[in-house]
Amino acid sequence: MSGKKGTKHFGEAIIKDVLQMKSEGKTNREISEYYKFKDKYVIKQLIARNNRKEKMIQVGIVPRRKGRPPKGYIATADEKDNEIKRLKMENELLRSFLQIVGRK
Repeated sequence: MSGKKGTKHFGEAIIKDVLQMKSEGKTNREISEYYKFKDKYVIKQLIARNNRKEKMIQVGIVPRRKGRPPKGYIATADEKDNEIKRLKMENELLRSFLQIVGRK
C-alpha cells in the first residue's frame, strides 16, 4: 500500500461502475454516497484522473507506474539498449572533457 494514510486505491471495476453511473445521470454526491466515500470530490478527482489517463493513451503516451520499480523488475531489451547507449555517450563526453582540461 502506497500513498498517504487513508488513501484508497480504486480498481478498474469501481472506475467502470462510476463512469456508468455518471453516464446514467447520477450526481457525484449520489455516487459518493453509494460507495460511502467521505465527499463528492473523491468522485470528481477519480473521473479527472481517468480522463487524464485516457487522453495520454490517445496521444500515444504509455502510462507507467510511478516510483521505484519492484524488486524483481526486469528491464526490457529496448530499455537496456537505451541505457547502454546513454552510458557510452556519457563516457565519451567525460573523456573529451578530461582531454580538454589537460589530463591524460
